[in-house]
Amino acid sequence: MLNFDEDRFLRIQSGAVAQASGLRPVVAKALQAGATNLFLLGSGGAGILMEPAARLLRSRSAFPVFHEVPAEVLAQGHGHLGAGSLVVIPSLSGTTKESLEILDHCRALGATVIGLTAHADSPLAQRADHTFVNFAEDDTSCESFYLQSLAVVLAIMQERGEIDSYDAVLAELARLPQALLEAKRGFEPRAQAWAEQFKDEPYHIFTGAGSTWAQAWYYAMCILEEMQWIRTRPVHANDFFHGTLELVEEGVSVVVLAGEDASRPLSQRVAAFAAERTGKLTVFDAAEVETPGISPAVRELISPVLLATLLERVSAHLEVLRDHPLTTRRYYRRVRY
Repeated sequence: MLNFDEDRFLRIQSGAVAQASGLRPVVAKALQAGATNLFLLGSGGAGILMEPAARLLRSRSAFPVFHEVPAEVLAQGHGHLGAGSLVVIPSLSGTTKESLEILDHCRALGATVIGLTAHADSPLAQRADHTFVNFAEDDTSCESFYLQSLAVVLAIMQERGEIDSYDAVLAELARLPQALLEAKRGFEPRAQAWAEQFKDEPYHIFTGAGSTWAQAWYYAMCILEEMQWIRTRPVHANDFFHGTLELVEEGVSVVVLAGEDASRPLSQRVAAFAAERTGKLTVFDAAEVETPGISPAVRELISPVLLATLLERVSAHLEVLRDHPLTTRRYYRRVRY
């Protein structure tokens, strides 16, 4: 595979799955001590990656969960954030300004803060009540954060008696890193072909629904916009039909991410509409990814993980074909703003 270290990938994603063993007792202790809600407070891309976990908890648990923008909480407060809150703050670098500010704010309110980061010596790691470190970089952080946040909400549901399959799910997830690697290998030709076809495309509409909406949003904003300077329009598959559909005509690139949860028909609806109006429709479908030893029930939980692992291969080819390294920035962390 192009510019890819297989051993490194397996080490990082296996590390993400392994975090569950440490996260579960921390979550259990917090709930036993009377935790009243969960806050997922990541900034930028790391925050977007918390959305599938928040969605899962909202749909399958009665435990209150708040997936918020830290800068807004700092600006206007939040009536549910307080001493009874269990807070998860993901930050790959552990240095993100808004993440550190919200961490200090949460601790001042008496909340319990779990930090998820890639660097043990970072400010986030040093200041959180409980720190979980799994080294990753931009090309591997999606799967890592998806899996760690999934472990948090599964632990909450297990502790509350809302599921009884926690151990079985984790046993299946232990097989996932190897399955992801095989998925990358199989997808490589298609990733290269898509990158070659769309390397000069000036604009894309990206959409998804349910757990895949986060990956559509993240890939459009954090990869194509930030790392490739390509204009995109990320829009939820339902909201697509409340405005964005009017932009679809022949020659417009529409990219649909389809998952395996109950929201799949929303993505399929966009694909059906776009197929009749543009020759540049692309559907990346989690259902096409083979994952031996992983049940349909668990696959439903990991659609964004599967799609993230495929799209990383697209990114690897885009940066080469466009002669635009994924690390190139004009403004992000380079100028004051």
